[in-house]
Amino acid sequence: MKIIGGQVFDLERGFVNRELYTDGRLIATSSGDGETYDAGGCYVIPGLTDLHFHGCMGRDFSDGDAEGLEIMAKYELSRGVTQICPAGMTLLEEQLIKVCSTAADHRDAHKAGAELVGINLEGPFLSMAKKGAQNGAWLHKPDAAMFRRLADAGRGLVKLVSVAPEEPGAMEFIDEVEGEVTVSIAHTTADYDTAMEACRRGAREATHLFNAMPPFTHRAPGVVGAAFDSPQVNVELICDGVHIHQSVIRAVFKLFGAERVVLISDTMRAAGMPDGDYTLGGQAVRVKGKYATLEDGTLAGSVTDLMSCMKTAVSFGIPLHDAVRAAAVNPARVLGISQRYGTLDPGKLANIVVLDSDLNVKAVFFKGRPIG
Repeated sequence: MKIIGGQVFDLERGFVNRELYTDGRLIATSSGDGETYDAGGCYVIPGLTDLHFHGCMGRDFSDGDAEGLEIMAKYELSRGVTQICPAGMTLLEEQLIKVCSTAADHRDAHKAGAELVGINLEGPFLSMAKKGAQNGAWLHKPDAAMFRRLADAGRGLVKLVSVAPEEPGAMEFIDEVEGEVTVSIAHTTADYDTAMEACRRGAREATHLFNAMPPFTHRAPGVVGAAFDSPQVNVELICDGVHIHQSVIRAVFKLFGAERVVLISDTMRAAGMPDGDYTLGGQAVRVKGKYATLEDGTLAGSVTDLMSCMKTAVSFGIPLHDAVRAAAVNPARVLGISQRYGTLDPGKLANIVVLDSDLNVKAVFFKGRPIG
């Protein structure tokens, strides 16, 4: 196939007016057949990777439900998110094992929809004081043996695990698992020094920066300051227009550089659904417009998919090239899958999204084939 007329994303050069070729499954240097797609007036970008979302279309990853996971994967693909790494919540170990096992079965069965490339264990090794929408009754001290039981159930899929580094045993946990998984600082009361120590020991990510952590202030920079001072650390941003003010979004891209920012959706099961009553991690959630809240008013994730978050970032003044990098290139790198995903270089899977001039999804190609 040959895609013509579009502005094609290039990591080094920005958007380039050139033809893009596939050989039917992979990005190629020449067209494998006579089929042509006219992308005139459009942007052509790599399929996005969401490494932190909980659910959509009334389903939740933490349900451990095979049918629900397939419904979620199909919805994500329709929105141009071609790779997914869904996140679990703070749950009992028995349920987390079921969640991980269901995900591995889904991957091995090659189900339809976006490709499941990882599991993100957001819970249960978190702080009670900053639990946010996590269920405090099921929080657990950092436990490497428990982590490995979950990783075994996921059969190689567990790519991220969150931890509050101030919790007893957390530093030892990071020491023990950092070579096996990307450790992310999350739901924490950690001060700057504690967060810096976690980064020195091997933490490489900050989960939904600013949310569920101490504020960034001039005398107490906290996790945000520690992440900034640790060049190896990437930072997640929920860019739904609710969780973080647009000025802060712009500031983060300036401070960290587009190469260290990972856009995430953090969606819960109400994404793609009407306003109403839902659940998250066993807790009641009320959704109205862009807001999903617990009964006490705590934000309970997002209802804005990653493609819409990327579009929102651009509306806040983030250059489109930087926003695509943060939603497609960086998450693939964090998950260790950038050899096959994340850019439009020859040899990578032909997961391609065509956006119109208003950044609406016009077409999605998954492994070289149009969907929808």
